[in-house]
Amino acid sequence: MTSRLSGQTALVTGASRGIGRAIALRLAREGAHVGIHYARNADAAAALAEEIASFAARPFLVGADLAEVSAAQSILAQVEDKIGEGAVLDILVNNAGHQLPEGPEADAETFDALVAVNLRAPFLLTQTLAPKLNDGGRIVNISSGLSRKALPDAMLYGMTKAGLNHLTRSFAKEFGPRGITVNAVLPGIIRTDMSAWVNRPEGAAIAASRSVFNRVGETGDVADIVAFLVSDDARWVTGECIDASGGQFLV
Repeated sequence: MTSRLSGQTALVTGASRGIGRAIALRLAREGAHVGIHYARNADAAAALAEEIASFAARPFLVGADLAEVSAAQSILAQVEDKIGEGAVLDILVNNAGHQLPEGPEADAETFDALVAVNLRAPFLLTQTLAPKLNDGGRIVNISSGLSRKALPDAMLYGMTKAGLNHLTRSFAKEFGPRGITVNAVLPGIIRTDMSAWVNRPEGAAIAASRSVFNRVGETGDVADIVAFLVSDDARWVTGECIDASGGQFLV
């Protein structure tokens, strides 16, 4: 176990599963005190906390439905309760998101649902937690390679992630004077429990063929990039939208 993040406190949204889970584990193994946010799957979040606690880190749970406008204030209150009102956060990873494959025929309700979680929530959470974030801290937004690709069947998802990219650059400029870096990671196809088609042999073959490395992306591939961005090694990197697709858009 390394300790690049020893003594630091991180909050990872949507950490009970998939990419968020891998990020939380990676940061914990680097020595961070990790807050595990979840919306509904409390059991999975508790299981992750137990796993992290097994190697002596100090995880804490934060529950809130990011579709609700009040979620950011609720998370702030829970973070203050868990780490102390006068304590600070060092790392915020806005990972939670909806992946509804909706295109031109989507209704207003679906539109609003995607915008609420994928775009409004990271904006409000960053805005709300900014006073709690240590000068020199780190913010990482998990976006998507689809923010750069025209795919009508995932139009709304790509739109919200493109907005998150802009949010990343704007907050990077806003928080630069405080030494806070703000970056986005743009995964391509990643094997998770939410991507059922990738877990089938024929799906895995298709996914692998879309990368120049001819393999399927794993959650750890994304988590490793996040670990770099939140470390001191990335102190001179901000406002960047980093492709994490394994060269998917080069094929």
